[in-house]
Amino acid sequence: MVNKDFFAALAELEREKGIPQEVFLEALRNALVSACKKQAQGPVGEVDVKLNPEKGSIEFYTVKTVVEEVADKDTEITLEEAHEIKKTAKVGDKLTEKFVPKDFSRIAAQTARQVILQKLHETERDAAMSEFSDKEGELVVGTIRKIDLKNVYVELGKGQVEGLMLPSDQVPGEKYNVNDKIKVFVKRVKSGFKGAQVLVSRSSAGLVRKLFEEEVPEIKQGTVQIKEVSREAGARTKIAIYSEDPRVDAIGACVGNKGARVNAVVEELNGEKIDIIPWSENPLEFIAKALSPAKVISVTQLEGENTAMAVVPDDKLSLAIGRDGQNARLAVRLTGWKIDVKSESAAAKLGFGVGEEETGEQGEE
Repeated sequence: MVNKDFFAALAELEREKGIPQEVFLEALRNALVSACKKQAQGPVGEVDVKLNPEKGSIEFYTVKTVVEEVADKDTEITLEEAHEIKKTAKVGDKLTEKFVPKDFSRIAAQTARQVILQKLHETERDAAMSEFSDKEGELVVGTIRKIDLKNVYVELGKGQVEGLMLPSDQVPGEKYNVNDKIKVFVKRVKSGFKGAQVLVSRSSAGLVRKLFEEEVPEIKQGTVQIKEVSREAGARTKIAIYSEDPRVDAIGACVGNKGARVNAVVEELNGEKIDIIPWSENPLEFIAKALSPAKVISVTQLEGENTAMAVVPDDKLSLAIGRDGQNARLAVRLTGWKIDVKSESAAAKLGFGVGEEETGEQGEE
């Protein structure tokens, strides 16, 4: 059974896909053994297949074990019969004898082809899984290939890995269209029944973190650190940054010349508002800054673990709390403290005087 074109095709696949020819040959050998047994009408013994790419040949052999007394004629042979094939044979040896399968039909060939294709797909998925195994927590560019039941499927890498973006990982108001290029954050990579499964997100706080790493060289170099990020996707993000080098202006680095760097991130996020907050190891000072863009008069630690009251001017209360409580909610997530925001007059009625003034970043809602 000779098929030089077939082996030439395997060599071409190795060049194009980078998959060793031996992988296909092993899959083919197993497929042909399976197909041969399937085509045999009744029991069949052990079968071996030898492939020779150089000669372009495929040869079939029966394999029988030499025994004193035969219990299964399909898999065993007596010592006397074995000596007719190989004079030095002894009990326990395995003897092979070449044969040509009868009626090795198109069905058997198709079976072999299907197994080979399956192995090809598995190998490609394994290679893709290997490629993405270290991509978890990274930013990648993909192409939207399908939108189904509110799920968005994104083609990643060389097209062998499909990223799944669930509704919870999508940004409210963002439009996703087939064939659009899109930046996504890789949340999780795992090996599933159908190969590599990659969960991607546009709503994750990690996306904002990685976008700033892309735009701000000082962050990538480690000069400026992103301490915390809290986000309500599509609406607002607060990002706390810090520089141990007093010569480096962390906020200036993130904002960029004429706002170029932060504006690039905002553009990628389709206009989402971003508050860049200077991180402080003093939690009360950090809380005051986290309530930006509102000015904070004072922050007092209350009884209870990580609980504080922030006092703001009466006319800044709505700004500090934010629409539907969003600004205060993001500040809570950013700092890890429970924050009770009070107006100056309300705090006075409760007996809280104004202490040392702590000022947040000024801005507009």
